[in-house]
Amino acid sequence: MTRVAAYFLALCLAQPAQPQDEAREESLVLPSGLGAVLHEMLWDRPGGGLVYRFRFVAPEFTGNEDFDALSADLEHLCNNYALPRLSNTGPKPARIIVSLADKPSPFGQFDPAVIQIFESYSVEDGACIWEMF
Repeated sequence: MTRVAAYFLALCLAQPAQPQDEAREESLVLPSGLGAVLHEMLWDRPGGGLVYRFRFVAPEFTGNEDFDALSADLEHLCNNYALPRLSNTGPKPARIIVSLADKPSPFGQFDPAVIQIFESYSVEDGACIWEMF
């Protein structure tokens, strides 16, 4: 092992690692009062450009909440959680999709036992702009 490699390895081992699961456990209080945690963040490049997906879980979410309140919650998550976590370098996203579910589920797999809502946003002037599907 070269001195540089040994130094790099020692430096990496000295840095406290934050497990991804620990980062996901950050509890967020939404404007409606629901509590949510990040389930996962995904990104891809479909034909329409770079898309980031922020998937949140709120165990108290029933699907019977007021639609305007839920829309405000999703917009809040986009502006106050998703946007600050995007890189200021590299390609800008064409879209950010924010979802909220009552329990975790695998992405892209339909589960009738999971209650879920999602919205799509474009990013303009540092803000999330709601986009109708």
